[in-house]
Amino acid sequence: MIKAILTDIEGTTSSLSFVKEVLFPYSRQRLAGFVQQHATDPAVAAALADATRLFKSTTYDQTIIVDQLLRWIDEDNKAGPLKALQGMIWEEGYRTNAFKGHIYADALHHLRAWRAQGVLLYVFSSGSVKAQKLLFSHTEYGDITGLFSGYFDTQVGAKKSPDSYIAIAAEIDIAPSHVLFLSDIKEELDAAKQAGMQTTWLVREQVTATNSEHPQATDFDQVQI
Repeated sequence: MIKAILTDIEGTTSSLSFVKEVLFPYSRQRLAGFVQQHATDPAVAAALADATRLFKSTTYDQTIIVDQLLRWIDEDNKAGPLKALQGMIWEEGYRTNAFKGHIYADALHHLRAWRAQGVLLYVFSSGSVKAQKLLFSHTEYGDITGLFSGYFDTQVGAKKSPDSYIAIAAEIDIAPSHVLFLSDIKEELDAAKQAGMQTTWLVREQVTATNSEHPQATDFDQVQI
């Protein structure tokens, strides 16, 4: 019996292209100006100090820090201080209606239906919890954050590590066997399955795999719980 659904975002509830073609370019284009304008803000200053420690710079140089942050964006590096700064920049974009958070209509329909049935919904994404909440609170369907009972990012652990899913199950106090994990990444599904969770592989934007140990679905209409 499924008591909770844990879902990824990119390629699962939301389009990969939204993240790669809207969010990432937006933050990259505005990063230098944002840092220059807000460098003394406590949250920004803390992120810049964390970035400096991560790439082991011996001096604080804003230009060097920004260059490193831009390289991390280009490398799709999930560094904590970069994610924190991106979240702040995206918040500004959402607030000014520069874009709306994308969510597939079929995902929203079934998330609402599952929640109405009493199934608890959680999110696990490599994006920060702040970025997750921003996306779901600014969709074209309005604020849907109320559907979710909790959010997890890589602070709980790597998405390809079984320990992360064990930790999430412990945090939500539901046995892993009663949790269904949805993702478009096989290695994440493998980790969740090793932790004892049930899994479904969303193959929206990829070729269906043969001989997969994970049930596959082209959209949420095909997800069985």
